[in-house]
Amino acid sequence: MIPLPLDLSKSITKSCCSKIICKGCDHANKMREIEGKLSFKCPFCRRPVPREKRFRDKQRMKRLEVNDPVAMRYKGIEQYRKGDYRSAFGYLMKAAELGELEAQYSLAGMYRNGQGVEKDEGMEMYHLEEAAIGGHVSARHNLACLEVINKRHERAVK
Repeated sequence: MIPLPLDLSKSITKSCCSKIICKGCDHANKMREIEGKLSFKCPFCRRPVPREKRFRDKQRMKRLEVNDPVAMRYKGIEQYRKGDYRSAFGYLMKAAELGELEAQYSLAGMYRNGQGVEKDEGMEMYHLEEAAIGGHVSARHNLACLEVINKRHERAVK
């Protein structure tokens, strides 16, 4: 069974446990806590939600130390945005090895553009295929487009 893809633009990741929750569910949890005059806690691990960035970063570092693939992906994207492509590649590769689909998709883009690695169409296809097999919608779309460009229409529609 193929897992349902999450729209990360409509979701947030909790820094304490790296769990992804939709913004609506997070809002509902906050409203429940406000109405019940409860302290704000993560709906998954029930730890207090840190308000300051330095505490969220500290929690994320703890998640990195235990090889959390979501935390690895976030660190990789953070390094990518800073322009440190080699470091980003390392974090994303580790996250991909641990099964993180967004990391697979990001690695495909790095191989396509030659950021932090040599341009390599074979590796780009490999990471797109891995992400697509896992249910990543954008990876499926990009893979189909590449198959059409390469005149492999029967593969594009699979």
